[in-house]
Amino acid sequence: MTQRQEVSPGPVPKPSKALAKIHPEPLGSLICDPSAIFDADAIREQITELSQDLQGAEFRAAVVALLREANSTGRAAIAEAFELQPFGAREMARSYSYLTDGLITAAWMAASTILHPIATPTKSERISVFAVGGYGRGEMAPFSDVDLLFLTPYKITAWAESVIESMLYILWDLRLKVGHSSRTIKDCIRLGGEDFTIRTAMLENRFIAGHAPLAAEFETRLAQDLFSKEAKEFIDAKLAERDARHLKQGERYMVEPNVKEGKGGLRDLQSLFWIAKYLYQVQDVAELVPLGLFRPEEFDFFAKAENFLWAVRAHLHLSAGRAIEHLTFDMQVQVAERLGYADTSGRRAVEVFMQDYFRHATQVGDVTRILMTKLEDSHLKNEPILERIFRRKPRVKEGFKVTHNRLEIADPGTFLKDGLNLLRLFEEALRTGMLLHPDTMRLVRANLHLINEDLRTSADAQRTFLDLLLKHGNPERVLRRMNELGVLSAFLPEFEPIVAMMQFNMYHSYTVDEHTIQVISNFSAIERGELEEELPLSSSLIKQGVNRKVLIIAMLLHDIGKGRPQDHSILGAQIARKVAPRLGLNKSEAETVEWLVRYHLLMSDTAQKRDIADPRTIRDFAKAVQTVKRLDLLLLLTVCDIRGVGPDTWNNWKAVLLRALYNQTREALENGLESFNREHRGTEAKKRLRDALPDWDKADIKRETSRHYPPYWQGLHVTAHIDFANMLRQLDALDDPSAMLVQLHPDEDRDATRASFVMPDHPGIFARIVGALALVGANVVDARSYTTKDGFVTDAFWIQDTDGHPFELSRLPRLRKMIEKTLNGEVIAREALKSRDKIKKRERAFRVPTHILFDNDGSDIYTIIEVDTRDRPGLLYDLARALASSNVYIANAVIATYGEQVVDSFYVKDMFGLKYHSAAKQQALEKKLRDAISEGAKRADT
Repeated sequence: MTQRQEVSPGPVPKPSKALAKIHPEPLGSLICDPSAIFDADAIREQITELSQDLQGAEFRAAVVALLREANSTGRAAIAEAFELQPFGAREMARSYSYLTDGLITAAWMAASTILHPIATPTKSERISVFAVGGYGRGEMAPFSDVDLLFLTPYKITAWAESVIESMLYILWDLRLKVGHSSRTIKDCIRLGGEDFTIRTAMLENRFIAGHAPLAAEFETRLAQDLFSKEAKEFIDAKLAERDARHLKQGERYMVEPNVKEGKGGLRDLQSLFWIAKYLYQVQDVAELVPLGLFRPEEFDFFAKAENFLWAVRAHLHLSAGRAIEHLTFDMQVQVAERLGYADTSGRRAVEVFMQDYFRHATQVGDVTRILMTKLEDSHLKNEPILERIFRRKPRVKEGFKVTHNRLEIADPGTFLKDGLNLLRLFEEALRTGMLLHPDTMRLVRANLHLINEDLRTSADAQRTFLDLLLKHGNPERVLRRMNELGVLSAFLPEFEPIVAMMQFNMYHSYTVDEHTIQVISNFSAIERGELEEELPLSSSLIKQGVNRKVLIIAMLLHDIGKGRPQDHSILGAQIARKVAPRLGLNKSEAETVEWLVRYHLLMSDTAQKRDIADPRTIRDFAKAVQTVKRLDLLLLLTVCDIRGVGPDTWNNWKAVLLRALYNQTREALENGLESFNREHRGTEAKKRLRDALPDWDKADIKRETSRHYPPYWQGLHVTAHIDFANMLRQLDALDDPSAMLVQLHPDEDRDATRASFVMPDHPGIFARIVGALALVGANVVDARSYTTKDGFVTDAFWIQDTDGHPFELSRLPRLRKMIEKTLNGEVIAREALKSRDKIKKRERAFRVPTHILFDNDGSDIYTIIEVDTRDRPGLLYDLARALASSNVYIANAVIATYGEQVVDSFYVKDMFGLKYHSAAKQQALEKKLRDAISEGAKRADT
């Protein structure tokens, strides 16, 4: 196959030799001296000496002991050398293969020549031992499986069965994970023809020990009778296998990737090589360059990415002490340390490491996509003749052509005379809906230098880029491809630092660049009407009309300041101030973008961390937003931002909070802030209750509406007022001073279960309820506590299960019984929680500093104590107990959880009903809270 002529920015680099070979390399490529890994001559001599004094089982046991020590010594030597050369991945992988070869050949010697000698073997008494799969490639991680094929010329004989059995017992006693099969050549060809997994394993066979002529015959027969079969079926199977694997493992942007099986992982590179080897019979990847399938710089990408991924995989195995492929949060920290990464200003070492990881994964995606598509074009895509006859070729603009239904550049030389064409290409791809041809992708990546400062500031480029975002319905696909090929960072250099940037926390499911693209994708989905039922308010705002240009640019830039020591919102706003005019926005539009980037978290934080039933919250938020137009834009940005965090982040609870905040703020902006007060809301709430209880007589209604203090009426929905009215009435009828009522029912609008409590008031009741809820595994998302004028407490808690959903109806009776037992003192929450208040191992690597804020301005009548710290099951209980012990009255608590981080906001008064203005009192309270947090953290870590 000849390579298409392309225009390159200059001389291409020579291929890296780091990973030039896929098959085993000379011994000189080992990570340390071969004799330190496995001294084959010495081992053979010792086995011979053992055979002179021992026989049978005793001899085998002695061989196992000898090889076990050799294996341990060899592994220690490799691990020690690898620690000194943490990126010596190729040498490391070859060294483990070399060690395994030594163990296999030693076991073969002991089994075939000493345990089961045969003086005059017949033609059928021959065995060849092959390594297959990864071991056959000569690539082994520290705890890789050992896959063996025992080949015999005909049906297995008693002698061969004995040899194989003895070998396997020796290897099993060495604690090697051996996968094995015993087959004839005929079996291999038949099974390989039926099963592509078997065919792939045999594609990478490597003769280790035994009868060499049989091995040679096997190679010849495979080439003639199996690997000469139609390639299309094999390639289709490998591509389908790859797609299924990606679907199972998730995108490469997921923050806990699978190094081996995930998208952009080692298996993608291996699949690429399998296909190339099957088609072209190459023995190493470097051979694809002269064939025109790889450019030299693409081979260099391949080599560097594979070396990096192998290093990560090996350190992952060594850190865990076993074969694991999932790069979980706790392992990421350990692997980063082993690889020598260090903290930088504003970023942890693990975040720097994971950004490198995702950039390599992206390169793997680029390289494999280009080669796979090229192979498809040249060998595989034989369309049915009817499709070729009746399907019209898409019409493309001048300068482009369609090749195998992919968009290709007609004349590279002419195309590259104008750098703007690098943007026009993506516009044409969006317009036609076609994928880019691999040669086109190569051309783009090789000529990114054409996107220079002159181009970035040209009106034509600005217009073309904005058209990409605004004119074609869904810019997600083109943004992702532009990002992967480097075009987005070339046109918007400020975007480059967040490419593949991981945020080391459990809240964000994607890298920062992918999150940004997801946010824009969410907005496009709303515009297309796909989320009208789920997001009625956002959908209606778009129908009414918003400034799409301002909003999408704000979405593109909202997280652009991440990864630096400064607050990313402030830094992002400073960047937006420079970038927005460069993208063609006028002064007013640029100022709005800057404001949206600066305050893109304001609405989310207000809704989730503050009591939006408090009029002061609404008034302060309305003052910050100032106009309804800004409010509309901020709501849409907030909704898309939260939905873009991860697949399970958005829920009805957040939707209800944001909708309520929006509606109340809009009312305040349109009707005046002064109308937003407690008295007005209290009067309306009482009227709604009277309307909802038409059967109550006037005396009972009057008693109910007058027994509560003003905050009660503004803090709860009428449905809760109805429940509490009925519960208090029932409690009055019981005439029991110790009586207690508990009611649980789903609040479907909020994706939560509402737990309502009515009982005589006494100190510490809030903490006791929190403890009871913690014991049943409930996560509290909101809590409101009100004392009546006649000495009762009415507490409402909204709770979710561990998956963030309402509790199933069938579980509610058991939950209620357990809660009542705890509140009655039959179960002591503090003791019972000790065994449950634990942090999972994979979550212990996170650092979440504790911040405690006292806010006396956010509410007219309460001090807000905001506790930002590490989440754990018993945290809220510990905090509530600490406050109760200081005689703090908790009116309500708002809980916002962000993965491993939680922000608990308590609205409190002192025992005299006053705010905490005194600095001394604040310091004393803060110390108690910090002590409770640190003591609980110690308990959770044990």
